[in-house]
Amino acid sequence: MPPKPALMTPLAWILLGGLALLWGTSFLSNRLALQGMGPMTVVAIRTGGAAVLLWIAVLVQRSPLPRDPRVIPRFLFIGLLNCALPFGLIVWGQQFIASGLAGILNASAALFGVAVAAMVFRDEHLTPRRMAGVTVGFLGVVIAIGPEALRGLNLTSAGQFAIVGASLCYAFGGAYTRVAARGIAPGVAAAGMLTAAAVWMIPAMLIFEGAPGFDWPLRVDLALLWLVIGCTVAAYLLYFRLLAIAGSGNTSLVTLLIPPVAITAGTIAFGERLTISELLGFAVIAAGLCILNGWPLRMKPRDVPRRAR
Repeated sequence: MPPKPALMTPLAWILLGGLALLWGTSFLSNRLALQGMGPMTVVAIRTGGAAVLLWIAVLVQRSPLPRDPRVIPRFLFIGLLNCALPFGLIVWGQQFIASGLAGILNASAALFGVAVAAMVFRDEHLTPRRMAGVTVGFLGVVIAIGPEALRGLNLTSAGQFAIVGASLCYAFGGAYTRVAARGIAPGVAAAGMLTAAAVWMIPAMLIFEGAPGFDWPLRVDLALLWLVIGCTVAAYLLYFRLLAIAGSGNTSLVTLLIPPVAITAGTIAFGERLTISELLGFAVIAAGLCILNGWPLRMKPRDVPRRAR
């Protein structure tokens, strides 16, 4: 018998809103943290701190640990593609662009994810509807970046392309994780991924930025604390919980909710003002994502995905 459809229950909507809030405010937290340290230090502290807390959660829950030593190089690659590179590119790019725009461009990760999955997996066909959604979405990315960024490279345009590069990393990382993390409990996979990311980022931090002095203002401490506990540890736990009860299709709704949260947070905290083309770009990206997922023309709930193993 086919699996029962996954429904968006009141609990699922609460979890979805919470996840959008956590991931949406990560862009504001990045900008605040950059006031006291370099981008590599931000990512090293975020991944290292989150890894410690997630391993504590794994031990408390007594989740089964993988025994095959071959998972170590797999985790190193997963951590590089899913955390170290994209986190680093996003934080570096946010030195030069508004946090709201970073949130908008980060939505392209869903578009890249569909395109990459279609190239890698036989069960991820690029149907005409999905192709139309990807095409419209990428048009929105071009509009948000603006034609001036394509005519000449400067720090602002480089920051924008860095965010798009992070989205591409997420797409390839997601495809590789689907294969490499098969059979591993979600909490263990998240802890291993962040540990591997810290293994990459801590040496990079020491080489290029040196050891942190820990003499930054209190607002930087609070931003780092929120990045570690809220935007990483709590977000991953919420994500896997939401995925289990609502399905992958419903969970992907968070992609549409993150940019408004990032825009609102940046406006309140820093008075950021996005241009008409950037807001129009987000609207077109959102339209592409709706076409991609069949919203609102086909609001049938998606099938529950296979339990993460």
